[in-house]
Amino acid sequence: MVAEALEVVHQHLMVSTRGEKSAESNSSAANGVKGAKDPKKLEESKASPTPPRRSSARIQALQKAEKALNGPNAKVVKENNCQIDVKARKGKKRSRKRGGEESMPLEEEDVLPPKKKPLACGKDEVEVENGKEEPDNANGAFGDKSDFLKVKETIRLFNKHYLQFVQVEEKRCGKAEAERIDAKKPSQKASKSKKGATPEDSKTTAKRPDLKAITKMMGNNEILYSEKRIGSIPGIEVGYQFYSRAEMVAVGFHSHWLNGIDYMGQSYAKAYNYEFPVAVAIVLSGMYEDDLDNAEDVVYTGQGGHNLTGDKRQIRDQKLERGNLALKNCAEQCVPVRVIRGHDSSSSYSGKVYTYDGLYKVVNHWSETGISGFKVFKFRLRRLDGQPTLTTNQVYFTNGRVPQSIAEIRGLVCEDITGGQEDIPIPATNVVDDPPVPPTGFTYCKSVKVAKNVKLPTNATGCKCKGSCNDPTTCACALRNGSDFPYVSRNGGRLVEAKDVVFECGPKCGCGPGCVNRTSQKGLRYRLEVFRTAKKGWAVRSWDFIPSGAPVCEYTGILGRTEDMDSVLENNYIFEIDCLQTIKGLGGRERRSQDGEIPEDILNKYDDQSSESVPEFCIDAGSTGNIARFINHCCEPNLFVQCVLSTHDDLRLARVMLFAADNIPPLQELTYDYGYALDSVLDSDGKIKQMPCYCGAADCRKRLF
Repeated sequence: MVAEALEVVHQHLMVSTRGEKSAESNSSAANGVKGAKDPKKLEESKASPTPPRRSSARIQALQKAEKALNGPNAKVVKENNCQIDVKARKGKKRSRKRGGEESMPLEEEDVLPPKKKPLACGKDEVEVENGKEEPDNANGAFGDKSDFLKVKETIRLFNKHYLQFVQVEEKRCGKAEAERIDAKKPSQKASKSKKGATPEDSKTTAKRPDLKAITKMMGNNEILYSEKRIGSIPGIEVGYQFYSRAEMVAVGFHSHWLNGIDYMGQSYAKAYNYEFPVAVAIVLSGMYEDDLDNAEDVVYTGQGGHNLTGDKRQIRDQKLERGNLALKNCAEQCVPVRVIRGHDSSSSYSGKVYTYDGLYKVVNHWSETGISGFKVFKFRLRRLDGQPTLTTNQVYFTNGRVPQSIAEIRGLVCEDITGGQEDIPIPATNVVDDPPVPPTGFTYCKSVKVAKNVKLPTNATGCKCKGSCNDPTTCACALRNGSDFPYVSRNGGRLVEAKDVVFECGPKCGCGPGCVNRTSQKGLRYRLEVFRTAKKGWAVRSWDFIPSGAPVCEYTGILGRTEDMDSVLENNYIFEIDCLQTIKGLGGRERRSQDGEIPEDILNKYDDQSSESVPEFCIDAGSTGNIARFINHCCEPNLFVQCVLSTHDDLRLARVMLFAADNIPPLQELTYDYGYALDSVLDSDGKIKQMPCYCGAADCRKRLF
């Protein structure tokens, strides 16, 4: 059947990046059949320039403008009857240049205030037109990619920076703990170590890696939309979820990590004929005791005067300035405001999930004495018509309901395809076929099976750490990873960034199974489901939130020699282990870590294979495999492939792991890029085979091969 054939998991490995050594650019696997690589894709990857550093002049100007704002404190009561219609942006794209560097194309109707043109108020329809296009970082670093993909890659970049700072923090705390233990030892060496410790090293209190990440992005000019915009933001549709306030800052959706109201200050008045400040976005997250949220109709309490220590009570009068004045001006000038709602979430590292619920208009505003007896400003906002259905009052992180038990699963055809081999059962559902049938034709195997003609290397010498590896300066396994651990312990273990190969602790290491450098060896940790699709055959999704960098599963099957698979032309489950070829850049492959440090003693073993572009070994999941064999291809995937060595040092026989490239919400299909080069697959007669791609991604290549 065609549907069955579309469950392709073919020869590929190593997701290439656009110069970043991380998961944020893992949008394509490195090779397809026989190690083929798409040259056009490579050229696009190389064409991405590094953004120039951004000065802080604009930020300083905004801060100066904010200090200059002194609005009246008198009571204001006003009803605004203007109507704002939400229109689809269908204008042509145009590009612009900044300092000789081409920036990203913008849409004709991207809503920014008109240059020296007032906004009509009180009419049946209000149109916000583009005036002069302000420079921002919807820049040339993203090429001609879709707005959605620009947002995705910006969030990936933020996640990479975030995990890097988490890594620094864990290293700092680990060093402080080691020094604390050494200080208890009655030795002269320990005494000197304690005396020489800096205050920074001695502290064990947590820092804010999320804030450090956005600070770095600002300094590197990596904020996607650095200039504030009125109305919707390209690439972010109603219902989009952020997993921290810092993510919103990274994209430019809401430019402050703490304040509830984001607004344009007086610096924008030089080009646009509005009464400034003007609000562009607000966050509803229960910070104020006087808030009233009825979904479509909101009474929003202004900013200022409340207790920041956590009880959310008002402790002083609010003033009509900054964000409060900005919302008042929105009401009087019919300027729409983006509304984001925050909800508690144990799965998010920030403890909250923030959902974009669309554009609202400020219909009236007033001041009153609040619950705590202090003056507060109130703003009534009403959701604009013509937008997608509001979903925040449903399960906030998904478009459907996650089953709580087997009995609740609709279309259940198999309670556990693993037969009890995994710690977490994997059900299969089918609401497509009539009658519904379960997945058949394979035997589930939790780990890789080795063919008779393949001999595995002996176990490598391990580290001498005890209990758990904490100090990268003394751990032999950390030294092989570039003098650092590839994982952070947060969320059960997350890969900081994609690497040429990850060296994990193995059987001869002194550490235990709980060591962070054994993250990929701990088995399934998320509740997965195999489900039937209309066009792509079987697919996989998770019932749990999966954070970026988290291991999802290993690709298992029968480990054999590639030459033995040449005659199996119709087997679409062959995965070539081309870790060595990718590192050497053979067969058109692009190395993911250009400055990666692979120990020379390991690379020197393969000098005689320097020109061999076809991998020697592969994994065949056709008749024997695990959950990975059901994961579909996507041109914009949320998973990436990572080679891992955990028992031996032979790059040709590396384990193949799938990691999360993004923060993946529950019930979103799990996908990775199969990495086929177009026209690379031939039939038994040597003719080019073609297969359409049904992934549905905005930048879909339309053909799988």
